[in-house]
Amino acid sequence: MEKRGPVLHIVVVGFHHKKGCQVEFSYPPLKPGEGHDSHSLPEEWKYLPFLALPDGAHNYQEDTVFFHLPPRCGDRTTVYGVSCYRQIEAKALKVRQADITRETVQKSVCVLSQLPLYGLLQAKLQLITHAYFEEKDFSQISILKELYDHMNSSLGNTSLEGSQVYLGLSPRDLVLHFRHKVLILFKLILLEKKVLFYISPVNRLVGALMTVLSLFPGMIEHGLSDCSQYRPRKSISEDAGLQENPPQLDDYVSVSAADASSATLGMGKGDRKMAGDNSLEGQKANVPFSQAEKACNGAQSSNGAQSSNGAVQRLKVPSRASPASSESDWETLDPSILEEANVKEGERENPASEQAGNLRSKGVSSEGLPITVQPQANTGHTVLVQGLVSGLEEDQYGMPLAIFTKGYLCLPYMALQQHHLLSDVTVRGFVAGATNILFRQQKHLSDAIVEIEDAHVQIHDPELRKILNPTTADLRFSDYLVKHVTENRDDVFLDGTGWEGGDEWIRAQFSAYLHALLAAVLQPDNEKILSDFGTGFVTAWKNTHNYRVWNSNKHPALAEVNSSHPFQGQYSVSDVKLRLSHSVQNSERGKKIGNVMVSTSRNVVQTGKAVGQSVGGAFTSAKSAMSSWFSTFTHSTQSLGD
Repeated sequence: MEKRGPVLHIVVVGFHHKKGCQVEFSYPPLKPGEGHDSHSLPEEWKYLPFLALPDGAHNYQEDTVFFHLPPRCGDRTTVYGVSCYRQIEAKALKVRQADITRETVQKSVCVLSQLPLYGLLQAKLQLITHAYFEEKDFSQISILKELYDHMNSSLGNTSLEGSQVYLGLSPRDLVLHFRHKVLILFKLILLEKKVLFYISPVNRLVGALMTVLSLFPGMIEHGLSDCSQYRPRKSISEDAGLQENPPQLDDYVSVSAADASSATLGMGKGDRKMAGDNSLEGQKANVPFSQAEKACNGAQSSNGAQSSNGAVQRLKVPSRASPASSESDWETLDPSILEEANVKEGERENPASEQAGNLRSKGVSSEGLPITVQPQANTGHTVLVQGLVSGLEEDQYGMPLAIFTKGYLCLPYMALQQHHLLSDVTVRGFVAGATNILFRQQKHLSDAIVEIEDAHVQIHDPELRKILNPTTADLRFSDYLVKHVTENRDDVFLDGTGWEGGDEWIRAQFSAYLHALLAAVLQPDNEKILSDFGTGFVTAWKNTHNYRVWNSNKHPALAEVNSSHPFQGQYSVSDVKLRLSHSVQNSERGKKIGNVMVSTSRNVVQTGKAVGQSVGGAFTSAKSAMSSWFSTFTHSTQSLGD
């Protein structure tokens, strides 16, 4: 069946008292040739019922969940799912089917889309779900078919530019809740660590996670197309069978060496050193296609083409999702291969690069620019080019970064049935959300756990904590955000309506921060500049996949960007206060001091002899805690000054 628009399917998932979660209706049918009421699922989407009807949903009257599905055979991009869940008392139904034996009926109406329009789809879907339940007869499916037609007609020409992409995602609320820790979350994802978000209900979970991702320029619009490339769990016998079959020559796709600018393929010693961080890369450089994948990718195959020396260069399809390969062959390309082609391509497609060169030659400095990023009109003329290495649609700065590619997953909600993905050897890392406490308890499977309820970021590795410890410039940046966001929050009429401190303004600040970091990396003798971003952090980031992909191409537009931290400057007394405040809020000893002070305040208001004893004891406790903590703080401040 031809795809008429961005919406692939409308699906109803219900909870059966004997069979558990199952698909009860799909339009068009999920599997061609089967009826709308078929329960069968494509193998790639076997977890769909558990994602659409989230764990613990019975504790809430209604809820909404975002989730990602891997592409099906023949497709190349992530499928974006939005599901609205509701429950209703069985006695309220006009038509009660025989298999309804419980007091309540739980169902989800879900949209599977090719576009990441989470908030927009949610707004439309909530209305239809409400109307569907108001019918009190779940056999009335005409409204769901109308929803499919309406969404495809109304979203058919929707552009992934503008505010509608970010509908329902509020960085302002994120900063109000996490405050200075937002930048730590931002850097955690830049480092491609295993990050697990945790809270219940699920709508708060997916909202917070996707809002963090919206801080990365272009990430929601164009950076998630490869973010759910995983294979559902197979039986041991199947896995063994795949390993027994030796790779055949036909399992690889022939690519002309001329397609890579007539250059030889390979890695320099420096590249091998960086790639050495991933133990799987060397093992999986030549992983063949499975039989099913060959059938899917047959149309993409081409006959071997000889290079000028008569040799045939054989590579896997570079755009292929690689759940079986944490680092694909493209990643091992020597960056020098692309230099000549990219310079010519940049001159042709990025005329702004010439202007950038002229500005630099004339000695125009951008250091005098104000820190506040001014709003830019969305003219709709943003030039997006298909990245040769990343496979993503990139802008002139190389955004979005290729973070969620090659086995680094983005799963806004993970069902318990997907738990094995956390320890899957083909998964490089993940940014995932969970509502089940079992995920949070197994700390060894993640690098950081973000407890949204308490705004607590728990980083397990002390070395990683040290790398992510904010620099003075970073603290100024975070404090600047927090102050602007909290400035007018008490004004009901002005709250969130202005530019400064608003959602778009916050995204602009993070965009400026990331652009400055990228521009600083390109500068010669940049150790002092990069120290403002954190020397340890930058060193770790340069070993990530997204940095290597970005650095393999030329981005002349960055010549226009000020190549220093937006909040660089001399260390001052205000910085000491800022560091002190940050340490009190985030260190365990600082929290103890806060608790002691609260206890002291409570005791002061009491009367009688007990007052003196309690206050004296509390102050003694506070003095010892403060003395111990302040000695540690003084040491860290001295080392920072050095």
